[in-house]
Amino acid sequence: MTESPPTSGFGNIHASSIAETYPSWRALGWFLVFRLCIAAGLFALFVPVPTGHGFGDSGLTLVAGIALAYAVLVLLGAFSLAAKRPSKEQQVQIAVFLDIVAFTLLMHGTGGVQSGLGLLLAIAVTAGALLMEGRLSLLFASFATLGVITVQVVAQLHMENAPGSLTRAGLLGITFFSVSMLAHVLYRRIQEAEQLAARRQVDIADLSQLNEFIIQSMNIGVLVVDQEQRLRLTNAAALRLLGLPPSAEGERLRKVAPELSRWLSSQGKAAGPDTESAPVLLQGQEIEPTFHLLGEDTDVGAIVFLRDKRELIREAQQIKLASLGRLTASIAHNIRNPLSAVSHAGQLLAESPAMNAEDQRLLDIVRRNAGRIDDIVESVLQLSRRNRAAPRVIELGHWLREFCNDLGDTKGLSAERLRLLTPNSALKVRSDPRHLHQILTNLCDNALDHAAGGREPVRIRIIARRDPIRGNAVIEVRDDGPGIDPETAREIFNPFFSTNPGGTGLGLYIAKELSETNGAELEYISQQKRGTCFRLTFPC
Repeated sequence: MTESPPTSGFGNIHASSIAETYPSWRALGWFLVFRLCIAAGLFALFVPVPTGHGFGDSGLTLVAGIALAYAVLVLLGAFSLAAKRPSKEQQVQIAVFLDIVAFTLLMHGTGGVQSGLGLLLAIAVTAGALLMEGRLSLLFASFATLGVITVQVVAQLHMENAPGSLTRAGLLGITFFSVSMLAHVLYRRIQEAEQLAARRQVDIADLSQLNEFIIQSMNIGVLVVDQEQRLRLTNAAALRLLGLPPSAEGERLRKVAPELSRWLSSQGKAAGPDTESAPVLLQGQEIEPTFHLLGEDTDVGAIVFLRDKRELIREAQQIKLASLGRLTASIAHNIRNPLSAVSHAGQLLAESPAMNAEDQRLLDIVRRNAGRIDDIVESVLQLSRRNRAAPRVIELGHWLREFCNDLGDTKGLSAERLRLLTPNSALKVRSDPRHLHQILTNLCDNALDHAAGGREPVRIRIIARRDPIRGNAVIEVRDDGPGIDPETAREIFNPFFSTNPGGTGLGLYIAKELSETNGAELEYISQQKRGTCFRLTFPC
């Protein structure tokens, strides 16, 4: 059954990270907390008015009223923030202008520039510049500067010995503009850093998903274990080789795969970060594990690679057979021409009236072996063309009935000797019909050649069904012959292996190769009683 690749989520993090425009409601919340702290400090400092203060009763009453009014307005701002009305930008503008007005009036009530409350104006200008992304920062600085100069002018007009001077007020205004521009530059730097971090986060997320997709698609099993041999990462191939469910991550290796745990423990004491050893028997199959330590110390985690030894042998065999196939195909083409000449000469010689019985017997040997060589050449050429598959959807019930009719007519098999069993419902597969015909023909020829020899003629049953566990479509070719001994069963799919002296040894091998070309799996099923069973399993 094919496994669909995981759905890509590239760019999702970037979309979620910039969905909320700046300033955020969270930033406004922290700004409100800061203003509440200032309001609480001013309220504690000026309300109630302490006796013996040097600014006069009228001034003290004005300062207390301003501090109280400011505290009330900040509290009202908390309700506005909770209701999220008006908009975020409007709330920032109202808050900054309110702070400028309140702090200017407090500065006037406490003696002007000399009071030191101009620092609060600088803080308000800086906060506004940061929260408004640099917008209106110069406007905030202008209002604050205008307020400071106005306070100083009013103080000099109404007080003969007013503390401070216009120069100090001007310097304070210059400070406001400098702070606003620095805050604007700082915000731009912060914004660029946030955008760079967001892009890096997207790249990391995309790379992580790509790595996960590649790891999950690998045919090699991959396990990542920590220093306690607890599973931290597994791919589908590793779960299949170990026979584990996807929920096995987090389990200890010695609990789910004790043989592999013992192997890893013994290898962890060996020198070198990359070590391999003899195959380990897991789930009844030989697995060749290798590992890399995730650090220089041996008491760290490791990444373990699991490879099915059968796959390694199959890959090596495919490499050898690919080279052999090209060589034999070339040889086969060169053999066919002289072989045709030999066969033609034999036919002409058989027509000679001077042929005696002994010469005729020798000629029959020549013709018979020439035919056998021609069969081998045809099989080799057919094998070299096996990758040219043209798959299409086949309804097995109808297709198998036509196949059995043709095979019965060709081989002279009665309905009793060749039986077909198909399900009532439609059973569809995707395969090349020419290849499927060749596979089943080779399997039936194998049954007729190797299962015969008893008193009763061999009976063949072709069964099409659906696997109740995996859900795959399955075709089984069974006979009632003597069966295959275990020693021979291990060699039957190897090329040029045959127990029949007159056979080529390529029938089952070609059937196996054609099955794999179409994504199907051909296997020999051992029978407890008499008979042989070959099962062809199609992918879902």
